Amino acid sequence: MARFRNRKKKVFVKPIVKKKQEQQQQPNVDPITGNKIPKSFVFSRGKLPGPLRQLQMDLRKLMLPYTALKLKEKKRNNLKDFLNVAGPMGVTHFLILSKTETSPFLRVAKTPQGPTLTFKIHEYSLAVDIAQSQLRPRCPQDLFKNSPLIVLSGFATGDEHLKLTTTLFKNIFPDIDINTVKLSSCQRIVLLNYNKDTKLIDFRHYSIRLQPVGVSRRIRKFVQNHQVPDLRNLQDVSDFVTKSGYGSESEADEEAATVTLTSDLSRVNRASTKSAVKLQEIGPRMTLQLIKVEGGLCSGEVMFSEYGNGGYKKKPDGQEDSEKDNEMEGSDDDNEEEDSDEDIEENEEDDEED
Repeated sequence: MARFRNRKKKVFVKPIVKKKQEQQQQPNVDPITGNKIPKSFVFSRGKLPGPLRQLQMDLRKLMLPYTALKLKEKKRNNLKDFLNVAGPMGVTHFLILSKTETSPFLRVAKTPQGPTLTFKIHEYSLAVDIAQSQLRPRCPQDLFKNSPLIVLSGFATGDEHLKLTTTLFKNIFPDIDINTVKLSSCQRIVLLNYNKDTKLIDFRHYSIRLQPVGVSRRIRKFVQNHQVPDLRNLQDVSDFVTKSGYGSESEADEEAATVTLTSDLSRVNRASTKSAVKLQEIGPRMTLQLIKVEGGLCSGEVMFSEYGNGGYKKKPDGQEDSEKDNEMEGSDDDNEEEDSDEDIEENEEDDEED
């Protein structure tokens, strides 16, 4: 009679996996500067066409890593719902897109009590359009791992509304300490240039890249990619360096600003060596015009108005000074006034990069 061996059954124990939000919980205070880290919500009011929806996603990506990349919105959510969620999550700024029959608008607001700056979007280009127009688009995986730098130009005119614009945009991104900041974390830059003649603001978003001065492109690619070069059609190794078209940079180093590095950044950018700083636009691109400044959160005293109607007048909440403003903020007053905080959900992958 056959004898069967008694095999012990293995007990399956389900591993305990922490939620991604708990694993990647972001700090609210910068451990180096001690300042509160600004965070943002980018959402829309009213129905947006497809291109503006994509512009909203581009703005969310620009504000990474301290923003809700996959913030869920529902039609019945009003401004109060977003404000109730913003407090516990440490959100300090709102970027609100809206569309009227005439043009799109962008409102930048400081929570919870304002002020609010309303910009008219004259022109805009999506990040995908800018990438398609470039011969070699550049978008590394870790490009959005750190917040961008902010550069403001042309705002020193003495006008109060421009001073307020400067302060608001400076505080929308985290502060940096030039004595302790790591150069490897400075990979993006947001540029705002104000033209006092046209009263328009050029909004640009660039990636920062460094190239060592005096090193050919072929040698740089060889060091970065760790690949054996193809020398089959060359007579000597020196031809690999001096071959026509590869012995010099495609872009002259003299045309770019050069800096001396204080620390190692990569295999080709070493400390105490000169590197050329070059910017490559990654989008989105916008041409903005400041048309109104309100003292509260999308309401309150009108501190500045480009159209000159109702400046420095107190208006009740939910009402606007002109017919254009009624169109722009009409979507803020929804039919349902119930508190629907649970409808604004942040995906577990909000803080992850694309």
